[in-house]
Amino acid sequence: MTDDGQLDLGLPSPPVPKPAAAPRKPPPEPAPDLPVARVQVDTGLAHLDRPFDYLVPATLHEAAVPGCRVKVRFAGRQTDGFLLERVAQSEHEGTLAPLAKVVSSEPVLAPEVLDLARAVVDRWAGTVGDVLRLAIPPRHARAEAAGRLEAADAELPALDPDAWPTIGGGASYLAALRDGRSARAVRSVLPTELPAEVVAHAVLAALHAGRGSIVCVPDASDLARWDSAFTEVLGRGRHVVLSAAQGPAARYRAFLAASRGDVQVVLGTRAAAWAPVRDLGLVAVWDDGDDLLAEPRAPYPHSREVLLTRAHEQEAGVLLAGHARSAEAQALVASGWCVDLSADDPVRRAAWVRPEVTDGSSHGSAPARLPAEVFAAIRGAEGAVLVQVPRRGYRASLSCQACREPARCSACAGPLVQLASKAQLVCRWCATPAPDWTCPHCGSPRLRAPVVGQLRTAEEYARAFADHEITTSGGDSVLTDVEPGHRIVLATPGAEPHVAGGYAVIVLMDTWLALGRDDVRVTEEAHRRWFNALALAAPGGRAIAVGDPGSLQALVRADPVGLAHRELEMRRETHLPPFGRLATVEAVPEVLGPLAERDWTPNTEVLGPVAADPRDPTVQRLVLRAPRSEGPALSAALREVVAERSAAKQTSVRVQVDPLTF
Repeated sequence: MTDDGQLDLGLPSPPVPKPAAAPRKPPPEPAPDLPVARVQVDTGLAHLDRPFDYLVPATLHEAAVPGCRVKVRFAGRQTDGFLLERVAQSEHEGTLAPLAKVVSSEPVLAPEVLDLARAVVDRWAGTVGDVLRLAIPPRHARAEAAGRLEAADAELPALDPDAWPTIGGGASYLAALRDGRSARAVRSVLPTELPAEVVAHAVLAALHAGRGSIVCVPDASDLARWDSAFTEVLGRGRHVVLSAAQGPAARYRAFLAASRGDVQVVLGTRAAAWAPVRDLGLVAVWDDGDDLLAEPRAPYPHSREVLLTRAHEQEAGVLLAGHARSAEAQALVASGWCVDLSADDPVRRAAWVRPEVTDGSSHGSAPARLPAEVFAAIRGAEGAVLVQVPRRGYRASLSCQACREPARCSACAGPLVQLASKAQLVCRWCATPAPDWTCPHCGSPRLRAPVVGQLRTAEEYARAFADHEITTSGGDSVLTDVEPGHRIVLATPGAEPHVAGGYAVIVLMDTWLALGRDDVRVTEEAHRRWFNALALAAPGGRAIAVGDPGSLQALVRADPVGLAHRELEMRRETHLPPFGRLATVEAVPEVLGPLAERDWTPNTEVLGPVAADPRDPTVQRLVLRAPRSEGPALSAALREVVAERSAAKQTSVRVQVDPLTF
């Protein structure tokens, strides 16, 4: 019918012709030689963590070099990848997709770094893609196009055979590095020595053999001091600084300097452990027990273990140096893989300041937080005073004054804290304010602070020592250096600033609190921080530790090696790393249930599951403990679980092998 009601007898409209399909592009002409590229595609999926073959077009023949960055078509979109190698033919029976683009012909993935990445994947149950994101910094085009570094000083400084005068066997170790041998040692550094210079002399010995070095320090704030010392010992232009804290251009420029062979020495934080140094002759780590050397991103490798793996694969020397000593370093000595380079007992004890230990009590009175010995020492100090406080913040823990029950948040049951003077109470977990708190157990509104931070302690010291300048360091305000003078520096562990000439007095506050954490490494970690603080004392300085004398004997005897030996024996008895392999798996309860029943290795113990985080009861943790000999099999089984869940598009699980804490 038409609009006016008449019958429409017209013929139907002819069909609209479909547009002709665009002619298919002919496949590109393959490269004349080695036309197949093996590419590690950054898929982010564990079950696809393997190389894929692509065709190298003739137009990209010159640009597509092994180790360069490329883009390929994967799952319908362009994806980043690294060209691993070029081969004559592929095992794939179908038609190969061509490389979409060569991002840059700069070979940034060295073969030895690829081998290291695969070893790390096998050890930490990760993926090659995750490891390469740690190893290779993002590209910076302007840095890549910039010229090469300035040439180094013409003549390499002479090696001083007496560079380590306090250490028996030190000259033999340096001579072995100078001769190109893979000497391995754990070195105890005395407070009278400059750590950067100690390590720099070992690097210089390796340079005399024509071999390169990688040196890792935990904290980026120390790099300026180490950079200056390396320039003084090695000469200008022989090393670069590589750290994730650098800007993108500076970091990539330093990476390229090592990759291109412009320098043979890389100094940096954990990012430097992956540097593509040519002819690697020495890997060195300062203070290897510091948790800053543990990578917080998957697969969570530790820089010490990464560098030890490199040393084994590339036949390089090893130097683990520090004021304190980790159980892992002591295990290398006990196994005979590393030699122990320590000063004789009289030299060691004379070099360390011997702390006086007090529990804070006087003539039978109750213990005081600021004992009389501390007051007297600070009053008589002729120089700067360092006070190490184990917690940052203001009042870091609160409880009821009447019944001593912990003060908890009414919303999530988290701990209440006070962040500053006259600030209202807030929950540490959910940040909910609690302005009108009363104890739910006894009804009292009064609070006490069993644990106070460095800010509250600073107020107490300011009232007690009005004639001193009070300086704080910790949290978001960490100082690297302070001027000498009539001042008191209150710092949290690891945030102690340096002062020229050293501190006249060092006070270790609340040592009981540092030893009270629920952690298998608590004794080792607390003593590491204390030894590092005592090493900042001036010659002839004084130290006071507030705590239990029986718990601080390693400090009194200046014996970090003996403490490491005892910690190692404890690990042996409990089958903890380095004697066993430990892995944690975190996921929701319905996922962990079947994993707890899974067959892992013949002797794997399954512990848990337990709550992974009290703030989030929906996430639980499973702990797997296996003998060291079954470590590779356990890691392979964990990788298989992750890949299975990835292929099935199921909820992911978080896997961590040998975590520092669990």
